[in-house]
Amino acid sequence: MITITFDATWWVVLVFVLDLVIRVAAIIIVPRNRRPTAAMAWLLAIYFIPIIGVFLFLLIGNPRLPRKRRRKQERINDYIHDTSTSLDFGTLRPHAPAWFTSLVTLNRNLGAMPLAGDNAAHLIPDYQESLDAMADAIREAKRYVHVEFYILQTDASTDNFFRALEEVAARGVTVRVLLDHWANRGKPYYKRTLKRLTDMGAEWQLMLPVQPLRGKYQRPDLRNHRKLLVVDGRVAFTGSQNVTDSTYNLRKNIRRGLHWVDLMARIEGPVVASVNAVFLSDWYSETDEVLTDQIDLFDVTSGPGDLDCQIVPSGPGFEFQNNLKLFAGLLYAAQRKIIVVSPYFVPDEALLLAITTACQRGIHVELFVSEEGDQAIVYHAQRSYYEALLRAGVKIWMYKKPYILHTKSLTIDDEVAIIGSSNMDMRSFGLNMEISLFVRGEEFVREMRTVEDRYRSLSRELTLAEWEKQPLRSTVLDNLARLTSALQ
Repeated sequence: MITITFDATWWVVLVFVLDLVIRVAAIIIVPRNRRPTAAMAWLLAIYFIPIIGVFLFLLIGNPRLPRKRRRKQERINDYIHDTSTSLDFGTLRPHAPAWFTSLVTLNRNLGAMPLAGDNAAHLIPDYQESLDAMADAIREAKRYVHVEFYILQTDASTDNFFRALEEVAARGVTVRVLLDHWANRGKPYYKRTLKRLTDMGAEWQLMLPVQPLRGKYQRPDLRNHRKLLVVDGRVAFTGSQNVTDSTYNLRKNIRRGLHWVDLMARIEGPVVASVNAVFLSDWYSETDEVLTDQIDLFDVTSGPGDLDCQIVPSGPGFEFQNNLKLFAGLLYAAQRKIIVVSPYFVPDEALLLAITTACQRGIHVELFVSEEGDQAIVYHAQRSYYEALLRAGVKIWMYKKPYILHTKSLTIDDEVAIIGSSNMDMRSFGLNMEISLFVRGEEFVREMRTVEDRYRSLSRELTLAEWEKQPLRSTVLDNLARLTSALQ
């Protein structure tokens, strides 16, 4: 009889060597071209939970789009920049501050559209009213309707919107629709929505599809988070609102009584062409179809207003974090007042430094967030910054539950504002494809102030004295969430 002996020593040595190799490789690979906070979070994950940490890093460790998509984005950026350089985008308002002009140049150099004058932009703060306003604009379409939303669902609240699409499609208007794949799959009414789009004859595509069996794959938590509608290149809508019921039709939201509060802007004038350019670039990314052969992208006409507007697209298709640099630049440029509205406020070091420095410069700074969160990790990560903000002098307003304040806006002094899809968090800076509307004009800021006043009336102020009474378990949970938020 042959006896086989098993020496466990070699297995111990093998495991030790493999563990050492993983740790050394992580130190070399993880920090490369990555922010220090993100690198440190990944290294901690790999060191403390090596199997799970390595698996997660391989799955979501690359914050960039696949090379093919990046090249598409570069081509469309070059086309838009070269085509628009010599065009007339309306008459700009006089006496622009030097800092505003420099930020416009920054945006342009990082991939934004030209600054356009002679625009009108009006805010729609009511959830159902904005859906119906978009439906009314769609019914006026004569040539095409371009729809691009992170979440798009046919339900009782959005039925008028979809009926408007059906009506114009029936009379020969081209309807093109983009919706994010991962954000919609598995959601209520997903299949019903796609069937309704197909039945009306719309041309629709999923954005950033994660369908490896069809050869379509990228980091699965990359999202196209943009919200926009363009009708005939004449009128556009953009902001924070998705096309869905204010509960998102999710049982957990309905059970908790949660409703989303959003803000959209209706835009007319030359800047509509810039919104359309964002849609056309995303359509090209998903379909390889160059719609500029069919649509005169920069057929711009003067609008009924006097606002200077610039569209700033951002996301992993761009080399730099366009929105983060714009937000930070604005915070440093402010002279009197800064008001931030963000449902997910998880700043990186640069943004946190900019906002606390503003307070120390004597600027009045207010931050609006929700009292209740819908995403646990982000909610707790956000809370981990409250003490530093309160000690710096930021006034924090908590929009009372059961409402989720989903508006994303920033107003600087009394002349400049931003509204769009971008949160002030690391995901929106590095992983999400976003769109921001950058506006100069006192009349638009006055509308923003009215909305901010309403939010303030429906919020309660969080004080430092109240915050210091937080139990230790909450502080620990908040700080753990802050670490995980940096895993990019």
